[in-house]
Amino acid sequence: HIRAKIFKKELDEFAFQEIIKDIVAGHYSTIEIAAFVTACAGDNLSVNEITFLTKAMIKAGNKIQWTDKKIFDKHCVGGLPGNRTTPIIVSIVAAAGLIIPKTSSKAITSPAGTADTMETMTTVNFTIEEIQRIVGKENGCFTWGGEANLSPADDLLISVEKSLDIDSEGQMVASVLSKKAAAGSTHMVIDIPVGSSAKVRTQEEALRLQYYFKAVSQVLGLQLEVVISDGSQPVGRGIGPSLEAMDVLAVLKNQADAPQDLKERALTLSAVLLKLSGQYVPGTELSVAKLILENGTAYKKFISICEAQGGFKEPHFAPFKYDVLSKKTGKISSIDNRKLARIAKLAGAPKSPSAGVSFFAPLEKTVKEGDTLFSIHAESTGELEYAKSYFESLSDLIQITE
Repeated sequence: HIRAKIFKKELDEFAFQEIIKDIVAGHYSTIEIAAFVTACAGDNLSVNEITFLTKAMIKAGNKIQWTDKKIFDKHCVGGLPGNRTTPIIVSIVAAAGLIIPKTSSKAITSPAGTADTMETMTTVNFTIEEIQRIVGKENGCFTWGGEANLSPADDLLISVEKSLDIDSEGQMVASVLSKKAAAGSTHMVIDIPVGSSAKVRTQEEALRLQYYFKAVSQVLGLQLEVVISDGSQPVGRGIGPSLEAMDVLAVLKNQADAPQDLKERALTLSAVLLKLSGQYVPGTELSVAKLILENGTAYKKFISICEAQGGFKEPHFAPFKYDVLSKKTGKISSIDNRKLARIAKLAGAPKSPSAGVSFFAPLEKTVKEGDTLFSIHAESTGELEYAKSYFESLSDLIQITE
């Protein structure tokens, strides 16, 4: 079957079930999995094939059953440093009384995934029974999906994608929807950030992904909304697990210096989920989400969920830091998200949780010569030097127009 796919043949449902069943059973070597991942990369899967792959991935693992008819979820396709809206959204939506059992993945090609960020503040590894207990008590959770054996083929495919540093469209859709369906989700919002240095680079690509998500979710009986958002620059300040956790807490605590772009994105996506619930007067969802966040109810819910998951702990900064200063005065005109994310990864993120980048130079900001554009944080001097030497080799990371 894999050889057929390598030679561009379209596979049927049976073929995908055989491949995924064998991958999960451990019958494939890493080389054979890599061949499958590569053969499906780019735009090499049709809508039917993506649907068959998704179904096969759901079938190969456990599925969480819920008594409620509507189970909510949210996912971002990624590629935008610091875009850690999920913990804020889950807190708002769970506080509103909706059921949102958020199972997240760890980073694939980014400096942090939601599970990595949450792991700096609470425990994220739970069985299905434990997830059901936490959600039964708090309406929501922040857990890593791997422990619960939801779509286990996905984790095996991801480990290979991570080594190859690829993330194909069809497999991304199958990965996301198989995880959501396995977690019992029925209503969800998908965030697709678009930007020249984001994962999704063009509007055309975003619309194609939107079509795939909608077509496959329809077959699976899922209600899904897609939000195509601005992916031209990082969101918030932190890039890396602990640093992103600090941004999340600043927004939830309504701190005066909290990153407003992160807050606005989280509110927009929360409002879409509240709208999907059908429980609110149309047009009032955003103001409801805003009230829940700004009156402190969302923060209270966040802490309650963390306590139900074993307790809350504060994230912290890494011991070593290097400030990158502006060499001229002017306005920030462009930012390369991928290169910024690479600096955070070379500094040690996500493996070193407190490593990464604190970013202070959003688009259109006027900076003076000597202002700090961003700070690199690392848990060892060696990693700090790696990140510094890579940064020093770049000429186009942040463009400043005089």
